[in-house]
Amino acid sequence: MSFGSLTSRSSFPFWIISVTKKTGFPLPQLFGKLSVKAAQLSRVSLTPAQRHSRGFSVRTATSGFYATVPLTKHHGMADMDSAPAPAGFTKVTEGKATILFPDTNEVFYNPIQQFNRDISIAAIRTWDEIFQEERAAKRAEKQARKEAAAAKRAQEGLEPLPEREFPQGAVDPTAPRGITILEALSASGLRSIRYAKEIPNVKHILTNDLEADAVASIKRNAEFNGISSDLLEPHQGDAIDVLYQHRDPLKRYDVIDLDPYGTASPFIDGAVQAVSDGGLLCVTCTDLGVLAGSNYTETCYAKYGGHPVKAEFCHEVALRLVLNTLSASAARYKRHIVPMVSLSIDYYLRVFVRVYSSAAEVKMTASKTCLAYVCSGCQSSYTQSLGKVSENAKGNKKFGVNTGPPVNQTCEHCGSRFHVAGPMWGKELHSVAFIERMLNHVKGATALYQTQPRILGMLTVCKEEIETPFYYTANGLSGTIHCTSIPLLNVVSALLHDGYRVSGSHAAQGSIKTDAPSSAVWDVMRSWVKLNPVKNIKPDSPAGRILAVEPKKIANFEMHPDARSESRKANLVRYQMNPTKNWGPQARAGSNKRKAQDNESELVEKSVKLENNSTDDAKITAEEKDIA
Repeated sequence: MSFGSLTSRSSFPFWIISVTKKTGFPLPQLFGKLSVKAAQLSRVSLTPAQRHSRGFSVRTATSGFYATVPLTKHHGMADMDSAPAPAGFTKVTEGKATILFPDTNEVFYNPIQQFNRDISIAAIRTWDEIFQEERAAKRAEKQARKEAAAAKRAQEGLEPLPEREFPQGAVDPTAPRGITILEALSASGLRSIRYAKEIPNVKHILTNDLEADAVASIKRNAEFNGISSDLLEPHQGDAIDVLYQHRDPLKRYDVIDLDPYGTASPFIDGAVQAVSDGGLLCVTCTDLGVLAGSNYTETCYAKYGGHPVKAEFCHEVALRLVLNTLSASAARYKRHIVPMVSLSIDYYLRVFVRVYSSAAEVKMTASKTCLAYVCSGCQSSYTQSLGKVSENAKGNKKFGVNTGPPVNQTCEHCGSRFHVAGPMWGKELHSVAFIERMLNHVKGATALYQTQPRILGMLTVCKEEIETPFYYTANGLSGTIHCTSIPLLNVVSALLHDGYRVSGSHAAQGSIKTDAPSSAVWDVMRSWVKLNPVKNIKPDSPAGRILAVEPKKIANFEMHPDARSESRKANLVRYQMNPTKNWGPQARAGSNKRKAQDNESELVEKSVKLENNSTDDAKITAEEKDIA
């Protein structure tokens, strides 16, 4: 379909060289008539993906620059939502993607994961903005150096240096370009199709799956959504092999998404090598029965290189175990991670980390790794990094082995023994700056994210979290000493009055993260018991030993002005209740071979809820319910 010459405001001649609306169906049959509006042509350089996303390509005859020409949709023109599903298929629309699923359920679809996909799109778009800004800054710095060198040579009467030529197949790493994405375990292709349609700056997506039925579904859905194979490439192969095939720096992907059914551990080693420098790694783990329980410690160590712990903060421990696996794997290849957002969501974990190449930063890995000592009686916890770093006056760093342990054989508060958890990630779970930019993006994209209220609520709680590892709960503290449940805001106010920092955790309702030592926390509870006495406490029990000590300071339970967090004051959706019965992983579609690989994770998944429920018999008080 060709049109004549168009003229922009800058009087550059433009020709429409192709008009191909994004669909695998005949253009007139599906869309009817199109009209072209030639206003506001801009002389800007666009990637093939951007030109494709706008419906057609336009370029000048001389400059090779591309310009956008908007399509006007006439009344009655069909779209994917209104197009009928072929016989034997059911349509599912999520975001801007409409997917065909066979009635026979040959491929896997889990609508519960819409929040996962929504927040992933938001994270990738936020990362891309930062990534492009960093590249632009490098280009500007490079240009400034080049101009300074040229000026110096001119002053010295020397000839200008020749332009740098890159080897065949190589590109200037600072040159502007679209991003590339690898989805290693795709199933239906829904995630990749949403990425193609909802992330503006995508150049290429490799959408991989092991099963032939899944790859056929990816092709079918890409065609139904009008996405070309240049933008979204369906691929059948073993995810581990695909990752290892892209370890070469020239073949790496900017974003790698791992969303397996179960553990992501088999794919991590390849993923940390296949992601570009400064790229984004998005990882899901659904095996919380292993990561957050204590019945399968040997399995957890085999998969993640660390031990979990039976405690109220088990889900934060799970996040730190996954991050440490990523960190340790990256360090083997002189790379390191920087967590952007680390989330415990429903029945799974989702982490977004940037991966960088830096031999110097890798030396810090041991100091970012810690062990946790958790009291088996009162759940007081202590952490210790595996390595230590000292710095002299000249700024030179010296690395060594830490000394320890930081605790005695028994707990100073209740006399119980300690359990050792880890090794695990010991630094921050989130980047506050990244979350702030992500929040700004999501707030302005109401129509794009159906789960926007929950995204805003969870990210705001993450932004408010202090960096201190682990947390208490008001119910857990009350249950340990068998007293009347203390209201959450009373604990928070008492700690704030004593000068400590306090926040909640996105991982648990009613949680209390604080930099107060455990002795200060138990003094708050001793003060509460003086106001609400308890009876029939055995002297040799954890409760008896804790209450046998007088508080060093009587807590002030008067409401502190900062006791209510900003997210609570704004009535954000911070801890969403399960919207349906049996909320959790769906049945897995696919071959018997792949189902067998996930059988262990499915069997242990049920145990974590029973196990964790046994640690908290106290009922949620009316005031604590108010935090939801």
